[in-house]
Amino acid sequence: MALRPSTELMELLVKPLAIWLSCKIRSKPLVIAIRLSPQAGKSLVIRTGLLQSMMGLLLLAQASVASAVLTIEIIGAGEHQIPVAIVPFGGDSKLAQTINEVVTGDLQRSGLFRLVDPAGKSPHELAEVSYPDWQMRGADALAIGTVALQTNGRIEARFRLLDVVKQTELAGQSVSANNDQVRAVGHRVADLIYEKLTGDKGVFSTRIAYVNRQGKKFSLMVADSDGYNEQTVLAQNEPIMSPAWSPDGSHLVYVSFETGHAAIYVQSLYTNQRMVLADFRGSNSAPAWSPDGKQLAVVLTRDGSSQIYLIRPDGSGIRRITFSAAIDTEPNFSPDGQSLLFTSDRGGSAQIYSMPVGGGAEQRITFGEGNNFSPRYSPDGKGFVYAHFSNGKFYIAAQDFQNGQVEILTAGGWEKKPSFAPNGKLILFASEARGRGILATVSSDGRVQQHMFTQSGDAREPVWGPHL
Repeated sequence: MALRPSTELMELLVKPLAIWLSCKIRSKPLVIAIRLSPQAGKSLVIRTGLLQSMMGLLLLAQASVASAVLTIEIIGAGEHQIPVAIVPFGGDSKLAQTINEVVTGDLQRSGLFRLVDPAGKSPHELAEVSYPDWQMRGADALAIGTVALQTNGRIEARFRLLDVVKQTELAGQSVSANNDQVRAVGHRVADLIYEKLTGDKGVFSTRIAYVNRQGKKFSLMVADSDGYNEQTVLAQNEPIMSPAWSPDGSHLVYVSFETGHAAIYVQSLYTNQRMVLADFRGSNSAPAWSPDGKQLAVVLTRDGSSQIYLIRPDGSGIRRITFSAAIDTEPNFSPDGQSLLFTSDRGGSAQIYSMPVGGGAEQRITFGEGNNFSPRYSPDGKGFVYAHFSNGKFYIAAQDFQNGQVEILTAGGWEKKPSFAPNGKLILFASEARGRGILATVSSDGRVQQHMFTQSGDAREPVWGPHL
């Protein structure tokens, strides 16, 4: 009987640098109607930036859903936490409780806010607010609102964010959604608070994808950023690796061993339909979407060693762009789509290189002791994160393009496959704790970390989805 290689060995075969380590789904869009209050003003004291227009969150439906499949532990806090009071919404008590739990949970996990206890005070309308009371409690901002179930079965939440120091309204919204999308409403409220008080767009309404392994079973999962609404995209008894989101969040591309060797598939999250993108002789691995969604970079061994190719989403137009005798792998597009970062051992050890997408000279950009893997551009294109291996440990590191400064963001261990949140403020990565694989995040300054534990199995191969 033929022996099957271990998952670790197959990882080495697919990403062969040293130490490299269905259920049917249909989706429906979350339709949110938003009305802005005409009294909403600009942030003045500790806030910068203006409110962006909000888009509907696309959710997967008719899939296996667990309510709280990821348990999250928060480690550390931001250097300057903003004190904000979140008053539970008035109206339907059950809906209000869920929204309050989502909003406060989102803000706490960011590490950037200190929640002021609203006990004994419950204003729901602007006329009910006594600013001196909240100033005495040390709040800089105050969120109030109401939520109600409409006769058509939809819910409507009315929300205001107030500047306690200036005694002005920062933002006001009326949000309408289906009654099974109340958590999404909470995420939108939290996103608004985050944006108005920090100047950066929130990512609470985004999704993450990862692979969960339980024994011999591998499942490609999608979940909300807080771990709720987990859904199975693909489940099988063969390894799944390297998921990557399309820029519009409608598809995932990934590597599957279901045919006995590594092949690349593209799958719609709306229809569950999928197609083979690359199944050439040898290994097909490490897919990455271009920002415009018109092409992908993939790693193939069809011509010998692992090299990088470009290919259209329908599998046509394949073109090789690296021509080294070494191993070139793990490509990642720059935000403007003009450059690639990738990992190569052409210098004798695994390091990060850059090159023009159209072809041209490659440039090494990581140096020093140790090996470096899995580069990912920051959303603003000013730097990148990667996994750094040194003295028997993997770390998540960040490097600035302009000055070359390197910052180690984590304590070290089994820390791999970093992925930026779309606002660039958080980094998702694979880690290990309590004897199994977990998901983790670290803030871009290294001050705040989260450990995310699945109910069972090992979580690995995480990737953060785009803004929708």
